[in-house]
Amino acid sequence: MIESCGPGVKNPTGKIIVSWELLGTVSVNVESRIVDRGSDDHVDAAWELKERIRERDGVLRQRHGFFSDAYRRSRVYLYVDGSRNRLIGFAAVRSDGYILFLAVDEEYRGHGFGKRLIARVSEDYGSVTCHARATNQAAISFYEHLGFERRREIDNYYEDGGDAYYLKLGDASIREKLSNLLRG
Repeated sequence: MIESCGPGVKNPTGKIIVSWELLGTVSVNVESRIVDRGSDDHVDAAWELKERIRERDGVLRQRHGFFSDAYRRSRVYLYVDGSRNRLIGFAAVRSDGYILFLAVDEEYRGHGFGKRLIARVSEDYGSVTCHARATNQAAISFYEHLGFERRREIDNYYEDGGDAYYLKLGDASIREKLSNLLRG
């Protein structure tokens, strides 16, 4: 739980830095960054985070080459713990608003970073969509809680034969609620 969040301050490099107290014990300087298409800034940290999640949860099972290529073709929204120079989470998004990857470090889960990543994406894109593994109930619940709707189920979507749901963020009122997360 985030106990307090100071106002965002834009530093001379254009990064937004926010000081948060997590669980009332640790102060974290969170930097909000965007990696533009064509760049591989933070790709190694994103790969390592994705791999930790894959090992723990059995999801996000992409090959390194596929992941790196998709990352470079995407606009990537990141949160970085500036005090530890550690990637908190990221969302890699295609030019049409399709979220290729969304990941939040386990240590930072439950503090609203996933919601804030989705909110940042929804501010920049008219339509926000993604796929979620049909067996990944935690991800499906997360997306549906934010206002995503299941549009269809796709059999054998994943390379390992796993099924997926195609999800789309609902109406503008949901987008407005998400955007308010960024403001307040």
